[in-house]
Amino acid sequence: MAGPTAYRDPASTAGIDLTACDREPIHVPGAVQPHGLLLVADPLTREIVAGAGPIEALFGESWLGRELDALLAQDIAALAESVPAGPGGTILAAPVRGHDVALHRSGQWLLAELEPAGAAAAGSVAETLGWLDAMAAGFERTTTFAALCERAAVAFRALTGFDRVMIYRFLDDEAGCVVAEDRSPQLDTFLHHHFPASDIPRQARALYVRNRTRVIPDIAYVPAPLRPAGFELTDLSDVAIRSVSPIHLDYLRNMGVQASASISIVKDGLLWGLVACHHGTPRTMPRAVRAAAAALAGGLARQIRAKEEAEAYRERLALRGEEDALRGLLLDHESPIQVIESHAEELRRAFAADSFALVRGGRATVSGVAVDPAALARLARWLAAREDGAPFATRALANDWPDAAMLAPFAGVLGFTTADGDALLWLRAERIEEIEWAGNPHKAVPHDPTAQLRPRASFESWREQVRGRSRRWTLEQVDAASRLRRLVGEARAGAELRRLNRELERAGAEKDALLAQKDLLMREVDHRVQNSLQLVSSFLAIQARDAGAGAVADQLLEARSRLSAVALVHRRLYRDDQIEVIDLSRYLGELMQDLRASLGEEWGRHLTLDLAPVLIPTDRAVSVGLIAAELVINATKYAYPGARGGPIDVVLEQHGHLLRLIVADRGVGKVAGGSSGFGSRMMTAVVQRIGGTVESQPNDPGLRAMLTAPIEGD
Repeated sequence: MAGPTAYRDPASTAGIDLTACDREPIHVPGAVQPHGLLLVADPLTREIVAGAGPIEALFGESWLGRELDALLAQDIAALAESVPAGPGGTILAAPVRGHDVALHRSGQWLLAELEPAGAAAAGSVAETLGWLDAMAAGFERTTTFAALCERAAVAFRALTGFDRVMIYRFLDDEAGCVVAEDRSPQLDTFLHHHFPASDIPRQARALYVRNRTRVIPDIAYVPAPLRPAGFELTDLSDVAIRSVSPIHLDYLRNMGVQASASISIVKDGLLWGLVACHHGTPRTMPRAVRAAAAALAGGLARQIRAKEEAEAYRERLALRGEEDALRGLLLDHESPIQVIESHAEELRRAFAADSFALVRGGRATVSGVAVDPAALARLARWLAAREDGAPFATRALANDWPDAAMLAPFAGVLGFTTADGDALLWLRAERIEEIEWAGNPHKAVPHDPTAQLRPRASFESWREQVRGRSRRWTLEQVDAASRLRRLVGEARAGAELRRLNRELERAGAEKDALLAQKDLLMREVDHRVQNSLQLVSSFLAIQARDAGAGAVADQLLEARSRLSAVALVHRRLYRDDQIEVIDLSRYLGELMQDLRASLGEEWGRHLTLDLAPVLIPTDRAVSVGLIAAELVINATKYAYPGARGGPIDVVLEQHGHLLRLIVADRGVGKVAGGSSGFGSRMMTAVVQRIGGTVESQPNDPGLRAMLTAPIEGD
């Protein structure tokens, strides 16, 4: 093809040297088809700076440099402001001298495109809309995709009047197939013929989405170049009369076509296919007819989407039904894989597979057509080695797995591996396809990348046998396999959780039995210890009474108080299930109650407690209890000499990881020589053992003794 700044007669492609049709700049052809004309103007001044086509025949010789508003006899300035910027930006102006007028934006220019309006429409706008509505209703009534396309081909031929109208669908490999056709009886059919992807290059497909109707009234036209020179690179993507690639014109000539038109079928913003129209003699398609055709193509695209979605919904519903039937069994069974194994045939039918295989530890269980177990085991290992772990789906296994020949005659695989290494595999046998091409597709693209590019010269039916492929797996089937993989994982996790719960219940029962034994032992130990301590306490009381009033009796009573602190710990150990840690406030509270009883009513009514809850290891609680008892006994001995009672406050606080025990009185204060007895030496040793300190401070009046110690030891 010619370079972007040159113009070439399209009558022949001789001398065109292209290495790839995909690189042909068809959006900047530098010329238009001569059945219409194009004016290029400055959007601010509306001054015409270039044009193409038979402008002089319509406006005379002095068109260049004139204002577009004056030349078209209408307010173009107001219309130009409403022309959308970007691809597909087009707005219609009022007709001028029997020509339809369309305005486009193209970079820095405003383009005015004029083409003959054609003969007056046979009916009114209302009649056209009524016809379109009737066609759309007919589309809705069709029950199958094939019937929809057949009805569409008939409707488009009635609208356009062309000899042949084909509904052309793009396939996954970008090749195309004629899925419906309406034609004159004397023409050969192209129905079900395939066309290679190279017949419609990528940049042409992009323009089909942007500019959805296109007509070539006569392939023998002589292009009308843009003039004056310098405007050859003007983007004409949105211009309907844009000149066509010489390659495409030769292509149509080789097909025996004199006029053609195409209407894009765009579904969800993507080019689904084309309505391709061919005629044996020159034939135009006015803009009004093209607008009706575009509207009809939009209705067809919506019905195609509806049919595809309905079919996908039915398949998804059927797969969901199978999944729901398995869900309860999988989630309740101790071995989900056994459920899969027992329902293998149902899973095979649900996915329309020829075989279903469950591979566990190198052993394969197959439902349906027999498969080599060794090949299945090797395929399962290959699947397990894939990194993503998502379901694998292919219709041509040989393209992905080097050992695919081991599975012959199977070519399609859908499968996944579980967390346990088991593999679920659905297999489809090879389906030998015989594709009918419109000409040999392998001659369409030269093997030599530097060879000269020419259009196909032959469109005679050419059959090709394709092997190594199965029926395609649908998106719904792949999605169902992904859900089943998650469900098997959930069922496996549930079974493992139930097993752990059973073990936990067993361990709990064993613990309960051990606790019962511990309780029995603790009762026996507590009974014996309490008896022993009670016996010792009684002996101390008898000795104190026999000793009479004096220092000996006082020391015996102090020893009895210390013994009460130890005895209380044993009672706490017996009552609490948690024996490692106790609430120090409760323990001290009960200890003080015992001290009240041993000290007598005169002292007991003056003892006040303010104890904050502090959890502390049991062995440290015993030490703190002994210290608390000693501090209270000291207060009764030294704070109020000769008296039969006085205020004593006991306070327990927590500060971070430290506890603070305060015993305060309002007596005579510090007593000289009052800290050299056995009790003081014992308390000093206990304080050192728990890593604490005891400070004595004035209480004004009285003394304030404060123990500070860590709640937990090293």
